[in-house]
Amino acid sequence: MSDNNTFSPVDISARRALDFRSGHTVRVWQKIKEGDKVRLQSFEGLVIARRHGTEPGATFTVRRIASGVGTEKTFPLYSPNIDRIESIRRAKVRRAKLFYIRHKSARDIRRKTKQSEIVDLLVPSPETVAVV
Repeated sequence: MSDNNTFSPVDISARRALDFRSGHTVRVWQKIKEGDKVRLQSFEGLVIARRHGTEPGATFTVRRIASGVGTEKTFPLYSPNIDRIESIRRAKVRRAKLFYIRHKSARDIRRKTKQSEIVDLLVPSPETVAVV
């Protein structure tokens, strides 16, 4: 396939050259069409999966937590609705798919609430201090 034939508004070679993996934090600028206007909206979060490498059907999943609620979006890598992808932070992880992150946050919240309950029970009241 020659580079002279353009069949997509996306710069495919630039998208193919993007180097982001699972564990990296990215900001995806998405084109949102409202009526006759087009605006850009960002979605920033942790890449938890990247599928199909650099094939035409390649996708990546980004997870973010907003107001305590986890939200995931799966983006096609070569979608014309994506304006740009910015890499914000790089982290080294030992897994290709980070689906365990979905349950990790809920588990951490449960631990914190259990600890706060235990601390509340162990705080001596003024009456028990006076008796001892």
